[in-house]
Amino acid sequence: MPQDSGPAFGRRSAGALGLAAALGLARTARAQSWPDRPVRLVVPFGAGGAVDTLSRTVANAFPGQTGGQTLVVENRAGAGGTIAGAAVAQARPDGGTLMMADLGANAIAQELMRGLSYDPLRAFQPICHLVNLPLVLVVPAASPAQDVAGLLRMAKEQPEMPYAHPGIGYVGHLAQELMLREAGVRMTPVPYRSGAEVVRSLVANDTTCSFITVSTSLPFVREGKLRALAVAGKAPVAALPGVPVMAATLPGFEAQVWHGIVAPAGLPAEIVAATNRVFNAVLRQPEVRRAVEQVQAGDVVGGTPEEFGAFIRAEAERWVPVIRAAGLRTE
Repeated sequence: MPQDSGPAFGRRSAGALGLAAALGLARTARAQSWPDRPVRLVVPFGAGGAVDTLSRTVANAFPGQTGGQTLVVENRAGAGGTIAGAAVAQARPDGGTLMMADLGANAIAQELMRGLSYDPLRAFQPICHLVNLPLVLVVPAASPAQDVAGLLRMAKEQPEMPYAHPGIGYVGHLAQELMLREAGVRMTPVPYRSGAEVVRSLVANDTTCSFITVSTSLPFVREGKLRALAVAGKAPVAALPGVPVMAATLPGFEAQVWHGIVAPAGLPAEIVAATNRVFNAVLRQPEVRRAVEQVQAGDVVGGTPEEFGAFIRAEAERWVPVIRAAGLRTE
């Protein structure tokens, strides 16, 4: 067969190489200039809570790593975070819209909700794992339960005993169901709209226990209004001296709140890399580390997009069996 050769072929080859080089330079320039305008960070929770506080801490440090460009926090609460999730999933993948990710909206929402408009594991590009926040199992100060074993004995004797949680499918709810499943006991769930309402129910002795974040519970533990029985993470928490880990009673038990940055799927690789660099730099700022570690008793994580993506998939695989075993579902 005849082969394409000669000057015309050379011109076409040179043209193709030139186009590829130009596209490569354009992508590099686009990544180097990110962000060239304010970036929107969609937060799936209301203003004033722990996630909002974290988001604004990150937003305050953002301009220092981006030549002055701002990160604008937009609270879009509701439907277990899926209102925010749906909005970000449909946004243009150009680096202008990001999301403060969590377990519900970005990993397990499809298991919990019928007719969800997006697939949590396909609709987003992981960018950076920001933090892990420990949970603690607390009871009212008047509770006869002095430790986890005592609480489980009470539950065995009184399966109608009410426990509080901040919403179906939230990590505190799943942690409670995991504990009950592993211990082979039952309790009656009572949903509330926020961690603050959960605390009020416990202080009033309306409910018997709950898994909530250390930062939410700590003031009430220190005031003697709540008793901390165990931390749900791998290690004890310095802010709660003497409080053991759940794994001391239920080997292998672990549950934590986590947050990170994701973008709409399809974000160009160059912008993914640039965005990841910026957020890792933000996490290295002393004021950010202080806010996470000292105020929220959490751990700064960081890392690559690939590591965060693998973490999200592992969390989905871990919690889906708990959801199914408990028959959890929202409409």
